[in-house]
Amino acid sequence: MAESEERVVRHETPLEIAPDVLDRVEGEAPARAYLKQKYQKEAKRHWDLFYKRNTVNFFKDRHWLTREFPILLSESTETMGTEPFTPVDGEPSTRPRLLEIGCGVGNTIFPLREENPALFTYACDLSPRAVDFVKQHEQFSDLNNFAFQCDLTQDNILDSMPAHVCDVITAFFVLSALSKEEMPAVIQNIKSVLKIGGTVCFRDYGLYDHAMLRFKPGHKLDEHLYYRQDGTRAYYFTLDEVRDLFESHGFEVMSLTYVTRHTVNKKEGVDVPRVFVQAELKHIE
Repeated sequence: MAESEERVVRHETPLEIAPDVLDRVEGEAPARAYLKQKYQKEAKRHWDLFYKRNTVNFFKDRHWLTREFPILLSESTETMGTEPFTPVDGEPSTRPRLLEIGCGVGNTIFPLREENPALFTYACDLSPRAVDFVKQHEQFSDLNNFAFQCDLTQDNILDSMPAHVCDVITAFFVLSALSKEEMPAVIQNIKSVLKIGGTVCFRDYGLYDHAMLRFKPGHKLDEHLYYRQDGTRAYYFTLDEVRDLFESHGFEVMSLTYVTRHTVNKKEGVDVPRVFVQAELKHIE
């Protein structure tokens, strides 16, 4: 008999947690302001060191993507609800084009192309080392992939790829690596390469995720923002924050929910809830 069981719950209000835990988490004062600036300034270095230590072995391939986001199985712009892309010196193409931001070592784009070979994928990451791993992947091909390093909080993504070329953008566990102040620049960047009618598939850490509650005192940089031992950061979203961030940049919310995966140890009676925010957002203006 299994000692633990999993169940997934979708809900519209934040996860309820014990009052003493709530008081501890919400009552903790942020660390000194200079630490927030320090970890923001050093983000690229910390992520590059992360991939130096872990290479391609840390994250698992995301085989759940098409179950949660069926649009990723679309084999043409017609079924994605967008117009064909017409290069300056070429014919219109109905081939769907996807951009993965915060691509890491390719745990999204390569599993996706196995399920939907019609996709052409762009992939960018803050870490040059991560981008190198993508380019070295056995499935990487110039005919089907283009990978580049980009700091979406500062760089202009149009220096690396054409405007309004993408039908869909995947943003999985990437905005949470930033402070709230850095996020608008990222949304503006991805908006510039997404077609009108194009979709952002979003999944990230949600408020009161188990990992958030485990941070020791002194790791809180700002409301909902923490730094890990390796120097990387983690932000934990509410639904309203995601809605406001995208709607203020010309997106329509098509779906938005908390997804909580409870792993319950039946013998010990311990519940370890992992809380995520999941959304589909359409570029309308």
